[in-house]
Amino acid sequence: MLRVESVSKRFGGLVVLRSVSFRVDEGAIVGLIGPNGSGKTTMFNVITGFHRPDAGEVEFTGRPLVGLAPFEIARAGIARTFQLVRPFAGLTTTDNVAAAVLYGRGVRHVHEARAEARRWLRYVGLEDAIDTPVGTLTLAGKKRLELARALATGPRLLLLDEVFAGLNPAESEGAVALVRRIRDELRITVLLVEHVMRVVMGLCDHVVVLGAGQVIAQGPPAAIQADPQVRRIYLGEGYGAAR
Repeated sequence: MLRVESVSKRFGGLVVLRSVSFRVDEGAIVGLIGPNGSGKTTMFNVITGFHRPDAGEVEFTGRPLVGLAPFEIARAGIARTFQLVRPFAGLTTTDNVAAAVLYGRGVRHVHEARAEARRWLRYVGLEDAIDTPVGTLTLAGKKRLELARALATGPRLLLLDEVFAGLNPAESEGAVALVRRIRDELRITVLLVEHVMRVVMGLCDHVVVLGAGQVIAQGPPAAIQADPQVRRIYLGEGYGAAR
């Protein structure tokens, strides 16, 4: 579904991505992990058109994405959440999602968009927060709102940027279940950046590891956990010892 081939990106003299290649198969949940500064968010920005790579190709369902504007990539079927959740503060939860419905689904009437928005709020578990001010939501609630906004655009591929960061164990467990539902029920493929390793290893079918802007390993979670280089530079030599 998504093919990233030999992508490189630099900012001035700083090389952020070095010939990165990986693929995301349709129906999979794929994790993109690595230390801070390894290029994960830059890779998301390249995929979604916010940064143009200096070299390499990105294809989605066979269509080249390099050179397309972010709105064109979104309309091609890729949605994204952001590490820093930024809802429209002056709008209700419903109108936050309705804006995404109007943008992504071709709905022209506000009342229809609001009805669709309420359906997505229920889907992500915010049925008790419908039509409420965004400021009343907890961090977990705001992250679910961000998911509802992304889903409302009708994506085939969903990019999640640290959606589990800052959540307590119960909230994290609920978010894991929701991401699985999104893949299983809505048939949406997922690529996620995450530092919570118990989530990555328990949720993902395939994991890609970046280090200093290049792919140092990729494969199923069990192979990644056992990889000596990954343990040395990211997971830690004692990873899993107390498990």
